[in-house]
Amino acid sequence: MTRDISNQSVAAAARALRSGDLMSVALTEASLDRIAEFDGRVNAFVHVDAEGALRQARHADDLFRAGIDLGPMQGVPYALKDIYDAAGMATTCHSQLKLDHIAESDSAVAERFGAAGAVLIGKLATFEFALGGPSFDLPFPPSRNPWDLRRTAGGSSSGSGAAIAAGFVPVAAGTCTTGSIRGPAAWCGAVGLKPTFGRVSRRGVFPLAQSLDHCGMLTRTVHDSAVTLGIVAGHDPADPASADAPVADYVADLDAGVAGLRVGLPLHLFEASPLLTADARRGIDAAVDWLRDRGAIVEAVTIPDYALFVACGRVLMTAEAFAIHRPDLRERLEQYGAITARRFSVGASIGAADYIAARRLRRTLAAAVDEVLGGCDMLLTAISLAPAPFLTQDTAPTVWPLQASTFNVSGHPAISVPVGLDSDGLPLAVQLVGRRFDEATILRGARVIEQASGWDRMPLPDLSIAAPDTRAIRKDDFR
Repeated sequence: MTRDISNQSVAAAARALRSGDLMSVALTEASLDRIAEFDGRVNAFVHVDAEGALRQARHADDLFRAGIDLGPMQGVPYALKDIYDAAGMATTCHSQLKLDHIAESDSAVAERFGAAGAVLIGKLATFEFALGGPSFDLPFPPSRNPWDLRRTAGGSSSGSGAAIAAGFVPVAAGTCTTGSIRGPAAWCGAVGLKPTFGRVSRRGVFPLAQSLDHCGMLTRTVHDSAVTLGIVAGHDPADPASADAPVADYVADLDAGVAGLRVGLPLHLFEASPLLTADARRGIDAAVDWLRDRGAIVEAVTIPDYALFVACGRVLMTAEAFAIHRPDLRERLEQYGAITARRFSVGASIGAADYIAARRLRRTLAAAVDEVLGGCDMLLTAISLAPAPFLTQDTAPTVWPLQASTFNVSGHPAISVPVGLDSDGLPLAVQLVGRRFDEATILRGARVIEQASGWDRMPLPDLSIAAPDTRAIRKDDFR
């Protein structure tokens, strides 16, 4: 029974809570029980606040009894990537440097979920300061992929992807600078939405690169993604990049379908990549067929080469990250993980001219994507080119088989949606990209793909299978 409750979507839980068939306390206890049973293998959480979660759940139940309804997340568990502040809770950023940092106030996302009556379970693992990589020289072990516990969950929102796939929570907040929402979502079989740059406030989130950082959710279903975006989106003057743009009802037209919509297919971004597996290509082709069968017009389009976006994003991210961490790199270098220290230190070699050139290139690349989207409603492209690497595999995150950073650089909304399992039983996914502030259209497209693939009915992976003790793996394997 516990497992059945834990696997509920936000929509299913909301119905059960309002009908009286389910209490928030029972739903929260089911989440906590599953975490206690399996997270020793998955390592999704770095902190679980069972007492606080149950207190919030009792309050949600009291509100229901009093006839007060704060919305669809009332009484539903969620978790935060551990670079989001939650008042009274540690924000460690998965780093020795911040183990003792207790947040004094809520991040904007935690604040909005709290106002919506959601139940905060705890904090989720990340790469150190959202950059480093899966490593064993940090205070907490790296998250593992619930579909194959020998593999990485991706990153940097690794705990967020793992928590969704494992059935620990139906909603997990992530952040995305060069693909850190859609990458873990793709490899863990979650829905990962990176909204338009500025759509969701970053107040109270430890920055990686402020010109690229996005906040967004990983969820079990597309419907849950639409629900949660409606809660966390909106202008916040405390975030200088926050956009004062209208927030749609993302659920209202979610099932409107794609008939008559024009979908651009930038084949050149992925089809010649040596990393693209036959299974991943079949997943993309299946998504194209599902959209066409339901009335969408799918046509080839061209945007600038993927390598240009990667190079541009890497210069911007590395320079900005180094600027943030320079004092600590000088004074407390030994407290960083080895991977993180190396990746941050590269920023010292990026000069002002290089940074300005990257800023100019970014404007050109973003304008090119705008131009293509002027002739179509959305793009469909690859996200994962191959399954998640093994944790013991000497593959740096910078060369992982993912194509996600393009639309962090351009700032357009993008969503990763599962399309099925590959021949080894690992999740496959595709990516839809929309016009600025038009998340509603890509949610519609993702909903069609989800329903056609049957992913919204996919059982959770079996976590009862014994996992290897990855703590025995030498940290040198990650250098």
